[in-house]
Amino acid sequence: MNVLVVRANNRPASEAVSSRMFETFMEAVKGAENLNITTYDVYEEDTPYFGQDIFNAFGKMESGGELTDLERRIVAAKQKAMDMFSAADVVVFAFPLWNLTVPAKLHTFVDYVYQAGYAFKFREDGQMISLMTHKKAIFLSARGGIYSTPETAPLEMGVNYMRNVFGGVFGMEILDEVIIEGHNAMPDKANEIIEDGLRRVTEAASKLAHQYV
Repeated sequence: MNVLVVRANNRPASEAVSSRMFETFMEAVKGAENLNITTYDVYEEDTPYFGQDIFNAFGKMESGGELTDLERRIVAAKQKAMDMFSAADVVVFAFPLWNLTVPAKLHTFVDYVYQAGYAFKFREDGQMISLMTHKKAIFLSARGGIYSTPETAPLEMGVNYMRNVFGGVFGMEILDEVIIEGHNAMPDKANEIIEDGLRRVTEAASKLAHQYV
């Protein structure tokens, strides 16, 4: 089974919990012969932000015009993201909650694969049809505050966003969500919170490896 692991935090594991989650997951699946693991680091890849440049490029490609360097870069980046996404049976996302949402670089990756006719389509009556129902996703996310209470849950636009895109619009099955939260809000319990979360990451990785033996 092909597994794409998308890393969306360039801070070291010694400083960032979601980076530790990524490393814990990778360590847990190491040697799993039934899993073909590929990684995509949104901070290591050349990922120009999605905007008018991509639409200019599409227009030039249709008319035979010459693309600028930026237009060539963004077309290549979008195609690479889509190719890697297409090849994956399971996509694992490791990301933090920053300023109530996902890192901009991760959002750019989502922009690259969020394409009508590829991830979803519309029927003649306007009904949306998901085109990625054969794929699965796992979310590994960390947030220093507490966003699981009735009062704070509406503020959280990280996991909720990813769930709505990949589970909702794309129609992917969400296999697991491992969320570590509150370690900054409750520093006296930080080690306990983080270690419990990393244990759950290992469990999710083990379940994935054994589910498809």
